Amino acid sequence: MRLGAHMSVSEGKHLAFHRGRELECETIQVFIRNVRSWSTKPLDQKDINEFLKTKEEFKEEIWPIISHNSYLINLASIDNEKLEKSYSAMLDELKKATLLGIEYENMHPGVIPVSAKDEISKNEALLQIANQLNKLMEETNNSKVKILLETTAGQGKGLGNKFHHFKTIIAKIKDKDRIGICFDTAHSFAAGYNFSTKKKYNEMWNDFDDIIGLKYLFAFHLNDTEKELGSRVDRHTHIGQGKIGKEPFRFLLNDHRFRDIPGILETPKGNDLKEDIMNLTTLRSLIK
Repeated sequence: MRLGAHMSVSEGKHLAFHRGRELECETIQVFIRNVRSWSTKPLDQKDINEFLKTKEEFKEEIWPIISHNSYLINLASIDNEKLEKSYSAMLDELKKATLLGIEYENMHPGVIPVSAKDEISKNEALLQIANQLNKLMEETNNSKVKILLETTAGQGKGLGNKFHHFKTIIAKIKDKDRIGICFDTAHSFAAGYNFSTKKKYNEMWNDFDDIIGLKYLFAFHLNDTEKELGSRVDRHTHIGQGKIGKEPFRFLLNDHRFRDIPGILETPKGNDLKEDIMNLTTLRSLIK
């Protein structure tokens, strides 16, 4: 597995590569727009050029690059205004990722809104997400950016906590070369997927392959969790210090099937990145 972490783009998106190099990252994840606001500025051509130049400079050591989309985006919304904003924001993400030559755009599938007047079934919500993604792919048909749907804890009415949710979405995607999955260890454990022993680990991946297909797995978020198996609560913590423990990460890191797949840390950290260093050191110590 290619190990890395989410890197800050403060003072210049290209600096994420340099920050990654300091930690000996083999891959990085970044935000390319304001993730807590609907409004966003267009990319400056100088920023684009610097990012592309640095990406080329680092191409042998840091790849692939993942962009994580805005937390506001919800393609399962039944509010027309919010759905339109979500679509526009995701379109902006994809256009920016294309300009920056980024390979993957990561997103949470969506959340079924709680409404006093309207209800939407999970299946209807999943089909709506697929339809929205098809429209986005058609509108960016000159792009090679692959959209990665992230496994979730399933908090509230969140979608993506069951493998069959992804099967439903992917079945309706027209351009299957532009869709994939990012498996978040903390989220999936909280969702009830137990991979704590080698037997259970193998059973889970057999189920994943049977339901979704391992060919759609393109990235990992490597996080331990403060919460119990099946809690459906999203609380990341440091590797080996949570309810998952070190051993399941050892299974992942030594699985030959995932050798060239990026594994991104999203564990708590400060500006000095010492926590990232600690977690990457822990992960590297588990590699045989």
